[in-house]
Amino acid sequence: MATFVLLTKLSPTAMKDAETHEQIGREWFEAVKEKCPEVKWIDHYALLGQYDFMDIYEAPDENTAVKVAMITMSKGAVQAESLPAIPYKKYLEIIKDI
Repeated sequence: MATFVLLTKLSPTAMKDAETHEQIGREWFEAVKEKCPEVKWIDHYALLGQYDFMDIYEAPDENTAVKVAMITMSKGAVQAESLPAIPYKKYLEIIKDI
């Protein structure tokens, strides 16, 4: 399984109060679990800065990562960016021959 990082920026209406925000988060997570049951969640962070949240997860392929991002967009995100992440030790092995 490949590791991905999902960076999410929510719409201002989704951020209006904690109760609404929590409900949207639950709906999002349930939708991803239903449509992408093979995804394994590693961690979830709230961020200060350009993005509101960062999720780290494992998925079998990029197609599944696209689904996760599109589900995120359908649940109130104005921006969702999925990035492949390579463990640092593996990265060092890859670039060793350069």
